[in-house]
Amino acid sequence: MIEFHFESEFVLEDKTKYSDWITRVVETESFSVGQLDYVFCSDSYLLNINQKYLNHDTFTDIITFDYSNEKTLSGDIFISTERVMDNAETYKASREDELLRVMSHGLLHLMGFKDKSEDERSVMRAKEAEKIKLFHVEH
Repeated sequence: MIEFHFESEFVLEDKTKYSDWITRVVETESFSVGQLDYVFCSDSYLLNINQKYLNHDTFTDIITFDYSNEKTLSGDIFISTERVMDNAETYKASREDELLRVMSHGLLHLMGFKDKSEDERSVMRAKEAEKIKLFHVEH
């Protein structure tokens, strides 16, 4: 089950379109959907989580907590919509595509993709771009 929670003024317009896309993203990597909870929040909300659970005192666009079981993805994916909007401007991306990038980034982490080394980041960016394209394809 895919659920969306809003801890800020941000709201996803067409939740079904996003749910269908997330399911396609998961299935293209031969995983299945367990319980995925996306929490859209502010910078301060996510900073608090970062400090409390990860001992990091920095702003970030996403934090993912993994509860997956083998090939069934489950997790809590917290996204700062403030960071997403700022990053869209910084990187000259549309707000929608930057949101999709971050949403898919969390899923890719749940699938085992990393982004610590340059090679890992390169693979992660390619996968993100591939998954964003899936959103823009009508099924």
